[in-house]
Amino acid sequence: MQTSLRALLLLIGLGTANGSLGQSNDDWIQLFNGTDLDNWQVKFTGQPLGVNLNDTFRVEDGLLTVSYENWNDFNGEFGHLFYDEVFSHYLLRVEYRFIGEQVSNGPGWAFRNNGMMLHSQDPRSMTVDQEFPVSIESQLLGGNGSDPRTTSNVCTPGTNMVMDGELITRHCTNSNSDTFHGDQWVTAEMEIRGSDILIHRINGRIVFELQDIQLDPTDSDAQALIASGAEIELKEGYVALQAESHPTQFRVIELLPLNSD
Repeated sequence: MQTSLRALLLLIGLGTANGSLGQSNDDWIQLFNGTDLDNWQVKFTGQPLGVNLNDTFRVEDGLLTVSYENWNDFNGEFGHLFYDEVFSHYLLRVEYRFIGEQVSNGPGWAFRNNGMMLHSQDPRSMTVDQEFPVSIESQLLGGNGSDPRTTSNVCTPGTNMVMDGELITRHCTNSNSDTFHGDQWVTAEMEIRGSDILIHRINGRIVFELQDIQLDPTDSDAQALIASGAEIELKEGYVALQAESHPTQFRVIELLPLNSD
């Protein structure tokens, strides 16, 4: 993408975040209504679509909670909660925090780890044993109390991306955000415009930019989508959040549709 176009998109994005493109608060879609999980679908590894394993995804005190209260230990049962609508151009805003202790046998990398899966495949197209949906992941991470650990990193299950003109095929790439220790609330914004650009902001500051979101033709899950007719260019999809073994709470999950012009 040419530098001038990228700069223009960044300016537009900043204006959008500040509500200067004419949208009002009425234009925001509250994906989480603060009461229940209507309009959301659950998929856990090893389970058919719709099984909320151990009542993990729940609403407690008005917060969408990823709870491990009913778990004894973890054995790779990664969970995802999908909003049941496809989006392409939008600003997604979430307010999240990590709470409590990671469930026994949770992976070390999954400590204080969640994420928003953007442009995700339809959960109905996932295999029973699939761990993660093909998507571009905006990773949400918390610190351990002492060591630096950025949030709003990007991981790419079944996908690739471009940064500064270079195709990036590694699985995860770090942002330049601060570290957030403890149980504090953090505001993450993800501005995505089709396959062209994705901008991450944490507490209002840009911490990551990427372009040209695309399926990875070497990934078996992506290959299945391509074989069924999906384009390499990833222009739209579902939004999902994760259950990866650490309790997490969300008090806001809202989406502002953006013009595609």
